Parts: sequence; C-alpha cells; structure tokens
Amino acid sequence: LFTAPEILRSNLAEVILRMIALNLGDISDFPFVDSPAPKNIKDGFDLLVELSAIVAKTKESKAKNRFSLTEKGRIMARMPIDPRLSRMLIEAETEGCVREMAVLASALSIQDPRERPTEKQTQADQAQAVFKDTSSDFITLLNIWNAYDMLQKANSGGKIRKFCKVHFLSYRRMREWRDIHTQIIRELRDSEIGKSDIHKKQPSEKSDSCYAPVPESIRAGIHKSVLSGFLSNIAVKKEKNIFKATKDKEVMIFPGSGLFNHAGAWIVAAEMVETSRAFARTTANIDVTWLEALGKDQCRYTYMHPHWERNREEVVASEQVSLLGLVIIPKRPVSYGKINPDEASDIFIRSALVEGDVKKPFPFMKHNRKLADDIRDMENRLRKRDILISEEDIYQFYRERLEHIYDTRTLRTCLKKKGDNFLRMKKADLFRYSPDEKELALYPDRIELGNKSFDCDYAFELGKHDDGVTIKVPSTLAPSVPSESLDWLVPGLMCEKMTALIKGLPKAYRKKLVPVGVTVDTIMREIGKSKLETRNSKLETSNFKLPDSALITTLGNFIYDRFGIDIPASAWPSDSLPDHLKMRISVTDPKGKEIRSGRDRAVLDGNISGKIDPDAFESAKKEWERTGITSWDFDDLPDVMTLKGKKGGKWTVCPGLESGDKCVSLRLFRQRKQAVASHKNGIVTLFGIHFSKDLKFLKKCLSLSGEMKHQAEYFGGAKRFEKRLYESILKDLFCKNIRTKEMFYSHKEAAEAVILTKGKEKLDSVARVMKAYNESRTALYDLEKSNSKNCMAINFFKSLREELEQLVPETFMDLYDTDRIIHIERYIKTITVRAQRGLMNFEKDRIRSEEVRCHSDSLRDLLKGLSPSVSEGKRTAMEEYFWLIEEFKVSLFAQELKTPIPVSPKRLDKKLKDIQRMV
Repeated sequence: LFTAPEILRSNLAEVILRMIALNLGDISDFPFVDSPAPKNIKDGFDLLVELSAIVAKTKESKAKNRFSLTEKGRIMARMPIDPRLSRMLIEAETEGCVREMAVLASALSIQDPRERPTEKQTQADQAQAVFKDTSSDFITLLNIWNAYDMLQKANSGGKIRKFCKVHFLSYRRMREWRDIHTQIIRELRDSEIGKSDIHKKQPSEKSDSCYAPVPESIRAGIHKSVLSGFLSNIAVKKEKNIFKATKDKEVMIFPGSGLFNHAGAWIVAAEMVETSRAFARTTANIDVTWLEALGKDQCRYTYMHPHWERNREEVVASEQVSLLGLVIIPKRPVSYGKINPDEASDIFIRSALVEGDVKKPFPFMKHNRKLADDIRDMENRLRKRDILISEEDIYQFYRERLEHIYDTRTLRTCLKKKGDNFLRMKKADLFRYSPDEKELALYPDRIELGNKSFDCDYAFELGKHDDGVTIKVPSTLAPSVPSESLDWLVPGLMCEKMTALIKGLPKAYRKKLVPVGVTVDTIMREIGKSKLETRNSKLETSNFKLPDSALITTLGNFIYDRFGIDIPASAWPSDSLPDHLKMRISVTDPKGKEIRSGRDRAVLDGNISGKIDPDAFESAKKEWERTGITSWDFDDLPDVMTLKGKKGGKWTVCPGLESGDKCVSLRLFRQRKQAVASHKNGIVTLFGIHFSKDLKFLKKCLSLSGEMKHQAEYFGGAKRFEKRLYESILKDLFCKNIRTKEMFYSHKEAAEAVILTKGKEKLDSVARVMKAYNESRTALYDLEKSNSKNCMAINFFKSLREELEQLVPETFMDLYDTDRIIHIERYIKTITVRAQRGLMNFEKDRIRSEEVRCHSDSLRDLLKGLSPSVSEGKRTAMEEYFWLIEEFKVSLFAQELKTPIPVSPKRLDKKLKDIQRMV
C-alpha cells in the first residue's frame, strides 16, 4: 500500500533535460535512491529528441546516451514546465500565438475543468455546447478561457461562480488554471519568449456569444504549435472515429470530444489514455502537410521506383515520407541524382543515352544513332539480329567513360570541359562482325518497275504490318506501275520465297520436285542469271529491276520447260506465304506520307483519297472547279493533288475534265478510275470543239445510203449506227489521258491531218463487216427456210445464228479496233461456209465442233474465274486465246479462207496451259 517513488512515476524527459543542462552526467549512472527503469530512461531521451531539444553527434553517442542540447533545448531547460509544453511555447513564438499557447499550456497542466456528473450528463453537454468547436478541442478550451477571462477582468467574483456553475465548470480548477497561466506568463517574460505577443490586444471578431471567438488567422499557428509538442500523438483515420496512431496503435476519439463524428483525415491529441479501450483525448484536426517541417528530424525517407523522366531531364524517384511509423507523404517525385548517384547514373545512361529518350539529343548521340541505324538497316535487310552489339554493350561503352553523370545538366558540364569526342563511337565499336558486301548487294536501296525507280525500306519485325520489303510508290505513279512484277522480291529473298512456294504446292506436284533444295538451286541458277541481277558493279546496295513478267507465270513456265511438270497458277500457295515473302506496297502522297499500304496489288488501284473530310473536299471544289470551258486555258492537270484540312489533315484527290454540252468542266474526283474515265471523255469533247468544222464534214461523210443504209437496220437503224460510228472514230482519235497543255496541242497538230483518213478507214472496215454480216444472215435464213422440216438442220442454223450475233453485236465497232475488224469479215464468212458444208454432213461438222467446244468451254471457265487483280499479261493471253479459237474455226470449217498464223489443237492446248500457269 505504499506509493511508488516519484522518480518512478514522473516524466523523465524533464529530469534528463535538467541533468544535461547542468552537466550532471549520464542518468543511468546517477545515484538515485530508486533508479528508474531503462525503458523509462529511453522513452525520456526519445521524447527530447522528438521535441528537438537534444541531438546526438554520432550513432555511437546516441547508443551511450551522450546527447547535447539544441538551442531550443537550452530555452526549454530554463523553463520549469513539462518539455512538451515548453516546446509548444517556443513554436508559438514563430507562429505568432504565444498568448493563446500560454492558455493551452496551462490548461494541459491541470485536470480538465469541465464537469460531467453522471446524473446530469445531458444538461452538462448542453451547457458546454456553446464553447464546443467541432474541429478542435484546443479551440474549445480557448473559448472557455476567453469567456472566463472576460468575467475575471470585470472583477465579478459572484458572476464567475455563477458562470462556472451554469456551464458545469469546476471553479477550483478554473482558478488553478489561471494561477498556472500567471506563472507561465511570468516565465515567458523572464525568458523573453513572445514578449510583444503576450501583451498584444486579442483581435476581436463579431459574435453573439459570451466570449470573443479565436480568429481564423491564427488557428493554423495554434495547431502547428500544439503539434510541435505532441508529434508522437498524431493519428490517421481508418474509419469513422477510429484512427491509426504511432507505434501501430489503434485509438478512438473520445465520445465527449468536439471531433467525435466530425474528425478529418489526420488528428493530434494531447493525450492517449487506456480505459475500456485506447482513446484520443483533447484532439484537433490537422493538415498533414504541416508534419514534415515540424518533425523533420524524426521523418524517415524511402525512395521507390527510380526512373528517367524526359521532361525534367533527370532521374526521378518516388519519395515516401514517414513520421513515427505513419506515412505522411505517400508518393512525391524527387531528383534521385544526389540521393543515389551511382544508381541514378546507371538509369540515366540506359534511358537517356542508350534508349535516346531525351528532348534534344546531343551531337554525339545523333552520330552514334546514325551508325547504329545503318547497322540495324543491314540487319533488317539480311533478317538477322546478331550484327549490332547489344544495348548492354552500348551501356558499358558509356559507363566506362562517364562517372557520376546522372542528368543532362551534369552531362553538359562534363562535355563543356572535355568535348564529346570521347563519347563518339566508331563503326567497329558497334559491329559484332562485319557482314559480307556481296550478300548486302542482294538487298538494293531502290527497285525499278517499268521505267521508274522507287525507294524501298526493310523491316525485320515478325508479325508486324511492315515486316519484309516495302516499296514506296508515289500516288501519282501508282496506277502506271506494272503490278504483276510485284510478285517478285529482291534477290536476297527470292531463294526463300521459291522454297516456300514449292513446299506449299499440293503433294502431287511437290513430290515431283524433291529434293526441294536442289530444285530451288536450279531455278535460282538458271532464272536468276537473267532475272535477279542487281545493277551495280561495286557490290554496293543500289538498284534492282524487277522482271516485267509475273513470278508465278515465269516459274510455272520454267518448271514446265525444265522438268516437264505442268503446274497451274491456282496450285501455287501465293496467298499463304509469310508476309515477309510478299512485297509490301506503300502508296505515298507528294510529301512522302503514307496514304495506304498492303501486300495486295489492288492497293495500287485503290481509292487514293481515303476518307476525305467533307468540308475540306467541298471547299476545294468551290475553289478549284470550273465550268463552260471550250479550250485548254487552264494549268496542266496532275493525276492527283493533295487537300489540307483545317485541323492539319491531308487527303489526295484526282482532278479531271468532265464532258458537257459543247463545253467541258474541271472537276475533283475521289477515285482515280472515275477521274481518268471522265477525263478521257472530256478530252474527246475538247478536241471535238477544236475540230468542229472537220468533224462536221466527217459526219456528212458517214451518212449512210443505199445498201449500207439497209444493212444498218440490223444494228439499230441508220441514224443510231451513224452516231455510234462517229463516236467510235472520235474515241479512236482522241480518247487519251492527256494531262498537259503541250501534249494536248501536240496531239491536236498530229490528229488534224488524219481525221478524215482515219474516219474513212474505219467506215470501210465497218462496211465490209456489215456486208459480210448481211450476206451470212441472208444465207442462213435461206438455208433454214429450205430445210424447215429438218429438225437437225433447224437447230444447227439456230446455233450458227447465235454465234454470228455474239461475234458481231450491235456495238461491235466499239469492241474491236480497226486492226481486228479486218479479221471479223473472215470469221463471218467462215460461219457461212460452215452452214453450207455442215448441211451436207452433220456428223462431220459435229466432230469438228467438239474440237472447238472444248476450248470454248475452257475459255468460259477462265473468264468465270477471273479476279479483279488479274495480271495484264493474263488478260492479253486470254484475248489471244479467244482469237486463236476463231482462227481454229477457220482452219476447220473454211480452210480456203486461210489463217494469218499457224493454228492447231496442239497450239491451243499449249496456249491454254500457258494461261493456266499465269496469274
């Protein structure tokens, strides 16, 4: 039943502070009657360190409790009050609120003057509510003091007692509060802390209450001052009224506090007490941003995720600041160079110098990047990734030459002193090995198509859209590019492509070409001599002319001639090849920007404009289009032109002429095919205006009469026939895609002398066809009439009439040019001869017609399977096959009419197989 000695109950911080001030030595060695526990001694030192009263010069000194006083500690040692309170008063001088802090320091030195009798708790709460502040219990105490002080100054003892009774305040404690406040004021005067602040008149604010409220202007200063003494009593909210305090404690705001149900994210408490649970008493909301400055020496700094930041041009880390175990700043970007120079230097070199992630590259970086890009281009061409050294090797190059360089500022300083030659790499520094020049020559810089040369790029990015070879074709030249040549590749990739093509054949063909490697070697050796040579003698990447013929056609013909294996074009696996074995086509605008791209030849004929901004298109039309043109009084017309939108977008459109009534108009078109078709008709109209007199005479010359007029009835009548014939002659003479004024007038001069001549030639050739057609039609009619009871004959003549109509339709003069019309007459006569001879021997005619039918059916099947991207060579070959069939009919049914070329079933079969091998 004995009370514990005071030394065991007291806050040792004040004792330790005095002992250090008086140089009484280590408290652990002091001969106390009852020595305090080591833990209490440690807590006392920890509190003084927290209050910035003492400091240890070294870690060893701290371990041995060898501390020295700080300037604040010397002032605190002279004040006979709790160190927490003296620290608050010192901070209050800085914040300009010593007067208020003297009140709070004295309040915290006594038992709370507010009473709350068990039987009158509700009345007490209501009476004290007038003082309550829901953001700070410290302001509540100041409110009570201010009301009490007003009465005290009025020297009304009776009123003071009544005031205390009404508001459930202990009169005895209020007097104790005032006495301690008087003592603290006296100590402050002696120490000259807040000398001017103590006597200043309290600023007043309008209020209907019985006291002057605490001004808003000093509230932050008050709470900062409180914080300086109670840093270890801060807490952060976990949930409503529940907070996480220092040392990983969980506390609850005391229910009688003004902050109960009103607390912010962070609070400070004057005390933490353990009753039914841990409670925070006398609390206030605080701003977390105050904590770092007040607890600087107690803060712990952790650095995470150091990285290069391009905009700041330095290595940055996320700094986390903790105070007594609570994170007060979770993530703050800070410069990492001075914190960890070595690691920052590593990051700077890798990100800024090796990866090149800087706003403005240094000259040595541009030099080194150019060398690396050249070597990387070699790798892209050769489809290898072992020529250029690794990024780690480049990093080591810089690391060996740069120490403690961790941002662009320190690098600029270094370069200013030493120059940058020591950081400039040589090609040998970047090579793992030097590639063979002969091999590089197989991957040229430019590709020739027709008579034009185009740049090409290389990429080695499996699965990416631009993997392989990309040929860059200006949109103005795209339509004229011989697209069938694009099945070929640069020489360096052809061996791989040939191998893939053969391995992808159906087994029936593939097994005849094994071993594939030997077959490919033969193909490359024999085709390659003439088809796959680059145009350079110095073994430098230069120009390569792609063959004019389609690859599949050439390959199929070679295998047929060399190995006797007939492989149709449809058997080759062209579509299933890896992307890098198919030429990528990039159609570009006049500034070199890609409009569209792909590995299908249709890219060349696509819609050049893409998705045009309607507003930009309409604006350009208003500015550019014209009507009522009767002569070439405008500038030369490009195939395409570029539009610019208000937001910087660019689109390509196609200008051209549009035919009108005795005039033409300048128009803009979205698609090139539409533009070219319209422009050609416009050119015809424009020439028609220039040659109006000559063409008027030509029309008179084309006027039909006599027998020819009668024959025209079979072709829509004389007037319609004359009109079609006239338009056909104009088309032959003038339907050209002429784009310049010079070309227009040059053609005008050349055409002027031949208008009537060409017109007469056309009329004569058409007249012969009409005559032959009339004679054949009449002969078939007469033969059918005379054999009207012979069903076999009726069907025979019906099929010949259908054949005649197909050969000479109403529009035949538009279908056949003048050179071909010459032969039509002979084909018509063949039908007549066949009708006469077939009537005498139907079986013989049937046998011969079967020979023709198998080829006619083959041609029909070819036409059905024709794709839009078919090569021009195949189209031409199919047309030749059609006329060869017609010549074969002549040789079978009317040998006396003779054929201009040799024709036989064998030649037809060969022609068919040749076509089947074409794409």
